[in-house]
Amino acid sequence: MFFVLSKTLGIALLPTNFLIGIGVFGAILLATRFASLGRKLLIASIALLAICGFSPLGNWLLYPLEQRFSPWDAARGPPDGIVVLGGSIDPDLSAAHGVAVVKNSADRVIATAALARRYPNARIIFSGGSGNLISDDAREADYAGAAFESLGVSKTRLTMERRARNTQENAEFSRALAAPKSGERWLLVTSAFHMPRSVGLFRKAGFAVEPYPVSWLVGGRADLFKFSVLSLEGLGRVDVGVREWMGLAAYRISGKTSEFFPGPGQP
Repeated sequence: MFFVLSKTLGIALLPTNFLIGIGVFGAILLATRFASLGRKLLIASIALLAICGFSPLGNWLLYPLEQRFSPWDAARGPPDGIVVLGGSIDPDLSAAHGVAVVKNSADRVIATAALARRYPNARIIFSGGSGNLISDDAREADYAGAAFESLGVSKTRLTMERRARNTQENAEFSRALAAPKSGERWLLVTSAFHMPRSVGLFRKAGFAVEPYPVSWLVGGRADLFKFSVLSLEGLGRVDVGVREWMGLAAYRISGKTSEFFPGPGQP
């Protein structure tokens, strides 16, 4: 049920979808006796879409998420293993074209390949199935291996986890595959904005990981006052930020994490 709600209600409540829905509803009301309300909804929808698209709102939502964990400190020594979360490869497009099609968050794959070359003894687990509500046979992990091999990572070092549909399952299935021993150090590679939610779920699954954030969407504090030239970029950042904060709240309320905003040094 949690997965179904996240793929239906969760998507419907994303600002872009929600505001467009309000605008469409307002346009429909124009042809009824509620035309006055329809005009107000239509104006509100356009105004709020413009604010989300051009203002720094998305940066304000993403900045605390991306700054929650510092870059990984390599001075502590080599890791025993690396877990990289899916989200960088489109399984449906990959299946259609027969090759790995990389979309957003490509740094997850690129950074992991660089780590693999730097630490040749580290085990590597890629966790990514299909996040579609009505799943098909295409799984992200089925195509990630080829992407890693093209970057010089031998397939003998890769363990591909192809069942996970969301971050909670990423954590649970990765722990089962890794079977981490006491004293082992495992890195978790995912987008910086996604790291707080991911760390919270890995902790709940009993898998102690060290954050290795990548794919930042916001620079420094100056970006908190930077307006977007292209509305699609601003809308995209707002949607990503809202989705992460909704996810943090939903996982905490449902008891799937032990803290609302996981951070360094927490249990």
